[in-house]
Amino acid sequence: MKYFLIMNPKSQGGKSKKRFHHIWKLLDHGGIKYRYETTQSLDHARQLSQFANKQNYDVIVAIGGDGTINSVLNGFFDDKGNKISDSRMGVIYTGTSPDFCKSYNIPLNLDEAVDTLIAQRCRKIKVGKVTFLKENMKMLNNYGLEKAGVPVVGYFVCCANIDLGATLARRANSGIRKYAGDFLGTFLSLISTVASYRANNFTIVKNERKTIVENLYNISIGRTRYIASGIKLNTRLDDDDDRFYCLTVTNLNWMNFPKLVKKIYSGKSFKNNHIISLDYCDKLEIYGNFLNPEIEYDGDPAGYLPCRIELANDTLELVVKK
Repeated sequence: MKYFLIMNPKSQGGKSKKRFHHIWKLLDHGGIKYRYETTQSLDHARQLSQFANKQNYDVIVAIGGDGTINSVLNGFFDDKGNKISDSRMGVIYTGTSPDFCKSYNIPLNLDEAVDTLIAQRCRKIKVGKVTFLKENMKMLNNYGLEKAGVPVVGYFVCCANIDLGATLARRANSGIRKYAGDFLGTFLSLISTVASYRANNFTIVKNERKTIVENLYNISIGRTRYIASGIKLNTRLDDDDDRFYCLTVTNLNWMNFPKLVKKIYSGKSFKNNHIISLDYCDKLEIYGNFLNPEIEYDGDPAGYLPCRIELANDTLELVVKK
């Protein structure tokens, strides 16, 4: 078995690099044959993943945080939603917010993570494909992708957020979590984001049905229970389900904000109401919006509306703990 390690020394504020020698020692002790490269940026991680896939490495391992994991994931697929090799993906987590690992049963302890790689138990997971714009084009307000020219394609396996969630991700990633911690840093970022946010009306096409959602604050589209840094959802999706959950927040104010926070941090079931609602869809398209155009997926801002979200054609084989 050939392993290719993609190692991000900047994860967790640079603390990731200090763990590399221990990781190499564990891999050597386990008899794993590997090559490694360190990343210069998240896009470099994607490029390294593409290279390793084309070289037909058996397992391509992301070593870093959720941003590194997502970049490595994106190297497995072409722009059409097809996998480019038969390689499997593994993870050794050295980041800040382990939403991916909690979602897919990947150990956070380094020794256990390496043991998981050695055991080679795999889980086939479905991957979200998002088509969007890399630049903000305000002239596309209330238009879909058919007017957008040349869009770009990305992939995610946890959750995508449009509207407030994208701004929240940018603020939380700006450095506050380094000092306040993952949970508190994200919560403080949430409060500051809500305080300065202006809601807007969005045109959404869900399962081929067009609707206008008024006073929208955020829409989360995903596959897993964990959305971000303690925010979680009681979803009924399993690995064989072809749908996404769609969590919509509207009409938010400081009177109902505490109740919303309780719901999204408890992870318990709730009844849909005029503030928060949960349903499921196979495909989703969101039109351009000049006021709140940004999107993010798997924890990092990625681009702008309009966007389309659907499943990739192929599943990903992920090495997990049984």
